Amino acid sequence: MAEDEEFPEPEAGKRGQSRGERARQAAAAREEQRRAKAAAKLRENLMRRKSQARARRAGEADDSQGLPAAKTDESS
Repeated sequence: MAEDEEFPEPEAGKRGQSRGERARQAAAAREEQRRAKAAAKLRENLMRRKSQARARRAGEADDSQGLPAAKTDESS
């Protein structure tokens, strides 16, 4: 048997890295995840707004999920 088959080398990503380098990589990964999540939320918001605009042009009811934009009754 070859010597390197008995004792596999550590993962290439962790070999030769200091704690600070690993921390920076972890922070960069978290930042990338945060940006991806924000981009997904922006796409979702854009799709919702486009469908609302289409509904208004078609004369259909606006299916908003938040608070109503205008009062439905005459109360103050």
